Amino acid sequence: MNIWYWAGAIVLLGYSVIPTYTAKLLHRVRRKRTGNTLYLTFDDGPDLLYTPQLLQLLARYDIKASFFVVAQFAKQNPALIQRMQDEGHLVGVHGLAHKNGMLQTPWQAYSDFQEARQTMRHLGVNVKYIRPPWGHWNLISVHQMHRAGMKPMLWDVMAQDWSAGETAESIQRKLLRRTTGGSIICLHDGRGKDEAPARTIAALRKTIPLWLERGYRFDTVDHYENKTDS
Repeated sequence: MNIWYWAGAIVLLGYSVIPTYTAKLLHRVRRKRTGNTLYLTFDDGPDLLYTPQLLQLLARYDIKASFFVVAQFAKQNPALIQRMQDEGHLVGVHGLAHKNGMLQTPWQAYSDFQEARQTMRHLGVNVKYIRPPWGHWNLISVHQMHRAGMKPMLWDVMAQDWSAGETAESIQRKLLRRTTGGSIICLHDGRGKDEAPARTIAALRKTIPLWLERGYRFDTVDHYENKTDS
């Protein structure tokens, strides 16, 4: 291994690895582990086929959720973004085109952030919350986030619902086992393997009634920081 290998490793460490794991550590420290509120969040949409089905399911139970949308997909589906807002959901951003922040050059990271934010503004969304793809930050995205007055929002619970190896039943088992009061649950209404969002929606159809029976209620992530219920 030569000096250029180590130089590259050091640059990557400072540019993305440290910001990424610092953000994850801060989220763990600030995590609320009490209460009876769950925070359903959805990444990678909107999807013209699956997002309307999900919105219909949420409306059936009067559940408000948070959608971290890919800006390019949002641009292709403006009516779905408007519907999310009309129905009381929070709309955040999940990057311009779902690119990994660890693999972006500084210029790419800057351009991605600015274009994503501008796209959402044109859709009538004043974005306050951001979740980077895979939870990977870099120094540029962190700087731009703070400069724009936006807040990061990671997650506590995943069910690997994007995977082709998961079924609606396995997703449900993971959700019921891993979720506790105060959990921020990350699921997906777009992308994924082999029509994965269909399995996510099927799992939620079975899981939401069980959560309600257990006394859980639901809210959007903008209320997470000030939540005081027990």
